[in-house]
Amino acid sequence: MTTRWLTPEEQRAWRAYLAATLLVEDALDRHLQQEAGMPHLYYSILSRLSEEPERRLRMTDLAERLKITRSRLTYAVTRLEKDGLVLREGCPSDRRGSMAALTDAGMTVVERTAPGHVENVRATLFDHLAPEQVRQLEEIFTGVARALQSGAEAPGAPEDVPWRRRSPKPPCS
Repeated sequence: MTTRWLTPEEQRAWRAYLAATLLVEDALDRHLQQEAGMPHLYYSILSRLSEEPERRLRMTDLAERLKITRSRLTYAVTRLEKDGLVLREGCPSDRRGSMAALTDAGMTVVERTAPGHVENVRATLFDHLAPEQVRQLEEIFTGVARALQSGAEAPGAPEDVPWRRRSPKPPCS
């Protein structure tokens, strides 16, 4: 097999992508640690749950939406549970399944933290882009995500990524 090396332009783009994503994630993480005493991942869990009907979601679905492994999600939810921000509940239609539910205290954290988080996202990323670049950024990353989620990864790459592993279980009702 012949290696398809990156062109100089692709190499520059790749390195810029790596630098930017690491710096953005670090800025968001530091801000949320200061404002809410939690890392970006934990806030993302609370935020996702706050957008769901009845503020609850099956754990496997939450892991898939956040693109993290179920074990990483379980660890994070356990920590959030200890802080009284999330509850873990059984799934009524599937005894093995479990739901994560945002508590009133968790919703209060989201409501208190969201304005500063949105302002930080804006200052960290969007204030540096022209409106056309925002549209291009969305188009680029939507295309990349769609390709990866549909299994169009590199030839021979596993299609069974950890956050998509699912048992054929009915949804919790």
